Amino acid sequence: MKTKRLIIATIFGVIFGFVCYGLASNGQNEFSQILALNIILGRTLIGFGIGISRFSFKHWSLHGLLMGLIFSLPAGFGAMLSPENPEFSKIMMLTSTIIMGMIYGFLIEFITSVLFKAKQ
Repeated sequence: MKTKRLIIATIFGVIFGFVCYGLASNGQNEFSQILALNIILGRTLIGFGIGISRFSFKHWSLHGLLMGLIFSLPAGFGAMLSPENPEFSKIMMLTSTIIMGMIYGFLIEFITSVLFKAKQ
C-alpha cells in the first residue's frame, strides 16, 4: 500500500470535511454535533477511500468523481430525512449532497495525484 497517498488523501478529506461543514452551516444554520460529525467524517471517508482504492482508470479525475459518488450516496439518502424546507426540497438535498461529494472527490484526487504526485 502506498502510505503517502493514503495520508495525503485522508488529510485532504478531513480538510474538505470542515470546508463542507462551513459551507453547509454558513453561519445561519445550527447543526447538531452528530450532523456536524457526519458531514466531516463523510468527506474524510471519501479521502480515505481514494487513498486505499486500486480502481484503475485512464484518467485520475474519473477515479475521484466515482469515489465521491459512491461514498456520498449514503449521506445523500440520509439528508432526505431532514425536516421539510420549502426553499430546499428533499430531492435537492439528495442531489446537492451527491454532487458536492463528487466535487470533493475530484478535488481530493487532483491534489493527491497531480499536486503531490502520489500515484496509485
